[in-house]
Amino acid sequence: MYLHFGKNVELRVSRRHSLENPYNILGVSPTASTEEIKKAYRVLAMRHHPDRNPHSSAEVRFNAIKTAYELLSDPQKRAEYNHSLNHRIIIDPENEAQTLWDSLFNRCGIVLEHNDRSST
Repeated sequence: MYLHFGKNVELRVSRRHSLENPYNILGVSPTASTEEIKKAYRVLAMRHHPDRNPHSSAEVRFNAIKTAYELLSDPQKRAEYNHSLNHRIIIDPENEAQTLWDSLFNRCGIVLEHNDRSST
């Protein structure tokens, strides 16, 4: 599944529908320069490239790194993503925070159970 953020921006969403933040994937801040993003990409791409890393999840991780870099290295796509992120936070900050925490915990192999707020 893909989420579209404007006509030139899309991010792949996992089956759990948790969107990983491309800044988190590359380990850079939202204010990072183009050079900082490029440097982080190169380090992570070398570490997780399937030809260099025998771990079974290396290819999935490498593809996430590549997708994040493609988004953040293009100034127009990055601006559209940042604009979209700001709108999601304004529209439903609690849900956006929960999604970000879920993404963080899922990366560590922890799946959180949630109470359905609408039923209370």
